[in-house]
Amino acid sequence: MINSITGINTSMSGVYGLSGNKSVNGEITFSDFLKNELDKANDLIIQSDQLSEDFAAGKTDNIHQVLIAVEKADIALQLTLQIRNKLMDAYNEIMRMQL
Repeated sequence: MINSITGINTSMSGVYGLSGNKSVNGEITFSDFLKNELDKANDLIIQSDQLSEDFAAGKTDNIHQVLIAVEKADIALQLTLQIRNKLMDAYNEIMRMQL
């Protein structure tokens, strides 16, 4: 029999900038946390695309702002892909376990 681990706080309520659905005890669920972070990454990508289009159309001449937005979006996308890869590795490892 495996005993549960005690003394570890697994709540995500202390993470900066969280909003969304809360579980019964007031803490945000893991799926809501992931969805919230995916939405943030998507917003960064959309903002980057908009700034790039504005720069190409001549609406703005601040190349630094455009490049910073593109890099933020790229880093957010790379982080999202790495999280997905880790989740898939964990899922595959669980599927290989024998009962």
